[in-house]
Amino acid sequence: MPAISRRYFLKSATILAGAGFAPNILVGQDKVLKQLNIAAVGCGGRGMADILEIAAGNRIAALCDIDQDSAKAACAKFPEAKRFTDYREMFAAMGDQIDVVTVSTPDHMHFPIAMEAMRRGKHVMVQKPLANTIWEARTLATYAKDKGVFTVMGNQEATMEGTRVLREWLEAGLIGEVKEVHYWTNRPIWPQGKGLDFPAEPVPAHVNWPAWQGCVATERPYSSKIHPFAWRGLWDYGCGALGDIGCHCFNSAFWALNLTGDFVVEASKVSEFDGITCPKRATIIYQFPAKDKRGPVKVVWQDGVNNPNTDKDFVRPPGIPADLQLNGEFGQVFVGSEGALFVNDAYCGTAPVVFPEALRDKARAIKPVYPRVAAGPTQELCRAIRGEGEKPVSNFSDHAGPLSEMVLAGNLAMRLGKPINWDAANLDARGLPEVKAMLKRTYRAGWEPNLS
Repeated sequence: MPAISRRYFLKSATILAGAGFAPNILVGQDKVLKQLNIAAVGCGGRGMADILEIAAGNRIAALCDIDQDSAKAACAKFPEAKRFTDYREMFAAMGDQIDVVTVSTPDHMHFPIAMEAMRRGKHVMVQKPLANTIWEARTLATYAKDKGVFTVMGNQEATMEGTRVLREWLEAGLIGEVKEVHYWTNRPIWPQGKGLDFPAEPVPAHVNWPAWQGCVATERPYSSKIHPFAWRGLWDYGCGALGDIGCHCFNSAFWALNLTGDFVVEASKVSEFDGITCPKRATIIYQFPAKDKRGPVKVVWQDGVNNPNTDKDFVRPPGIPADLQLNGEFGQVFVGSEGALFVNDAYCGTAPVVFPEALRDKARAIKPVYPRVAAGPTQELCRAIRGEGEKPVSNFSDHAGPLSEMVLAGNLAMRLGKPINWDAANLDARGLPEVKAMLKRTYRAGWEPNLS
């Protein structure tokens, strides 16, 4: 359990009982389920969790992973599923036998796999961030809308009940006008930073390394310091700490405060990095202009925080008690003109806590407005496909695409060392022509996007 005192936890739980935090208004619980045929690309770690979640009420028809060792548990659990190490071979062999594709691979392969799935008319779940580059995120969002398929990004935070309670409280004016939102994390928990070495090693027999490299044009030999986990720290394959957990954290503010459109983002306190790897630590500050009924909002992100309770370089968010112990992994604070909301995790899986305590009676009186979602993103997707629920909140076109653009723009500000004045309509940074070359990767020959 995250580091929060028993006193705060009990008070929070009591408030939430009055705010409808217990499961209610659940979507699609009583209907007979139509079994869908699922193809899973990426079967280890997060991929296995996605498979187990979507398997309920469905049939796992195909399992694809470039690493046969990583896929062992999934293959043992679903022995009737056909097995592949290259998603292109999977689609060629089973394209007409698949309804839904889950993509739980390293970030650089989200785009080509999801594009091919949608091109074939398949519904898709893609893990966060939606893509490795901003151009890819925008293209996936546009293409999904054009193809009319159901989509969802795997940011579980979008389905958490705490997210809905938080938005209901904000919209009811519980803490007044929101001025700032603060996020922090201990990520990265893998090697990042300037001068890292990735020595070449023989490719293990169980790894399809060319398929893992996929669309990346850089010729890089296999290294166990890249696959299976530390790829997150390399620009070619991952998106660093911000890409890893940013879509989870930012989702609450993005959805509740409608943070789509233009913004300015600037990086500071960035540790050393190079053209290969991301930095170990950074602070990113976003400035969103006033929009609709809300005023301007500042969003502060701090990563590489060893322990927010003892780290001398950590800037503690205002509005919360000085003795409140903060989660060492991640957390969030919404600061308003009349109070603050504290969430002691990245996902709103724990209850929001309002300060000052005098506001808690007001919180109890706020009624549920937004439907609660049963299970997670993949089941939300399946219900939409069956016609048993609305399209997922974190669908590519309306939510996941713009949210991923917000996250990835923070990485642009880090890499350039300059503020980014983001022009969302034109997919550009005002006054920085050098950004254009950073929005889209150079693709390996034969892996160019098929946008037909």
